[in-house]
Amino acid sequence: QMQLLESGGGSVQAGGSLRLSCAASGFARRVNSMAWFRQAPGKKREAVAAINTDGTRTNYADSVKGRFTVSRDNAVNTLYLQMNSVKPEDTAMYYCAAVQGDWYTPPLLASVYNYWGQGTQVTVSS
Repeated sequence: QMQLLESGGGSVQAGGSLRLSCAASGFARRVNSMAWFRQAPGKKREAVAAINTDGTRTNYADSVKGRFTVSRDNAVNTLYLQMNSVKPEDTAMYYCAAVQGDWYTPPLLASVYNYWGQGTQVTVSS
């Protein structure tokens, strides 16, 4: 059974750090592009960051550039999101997404991704 399982969410104070993980399992072939999205209550899902198959290219939403870093370890089929200098507006459910396809610029468009995790909650207090 193909599965993406996020972990690492929690509560943190503004200015702090958090690292999210997403473990991929059950895929017959390696997933290629992977990404993080987030959705706050009453708001649309938005892209956070994306990464290509071998981790050499990344793409970030303007709102997180310079603060968040996406990475992956294909040896353990895991995607990461290092969140630094977090702000209250980063509060959201964070979702991991994957697709068995690759692009020169990792896409930040949700419709591209056909595998999704259940999400992990991040709450930033001021």
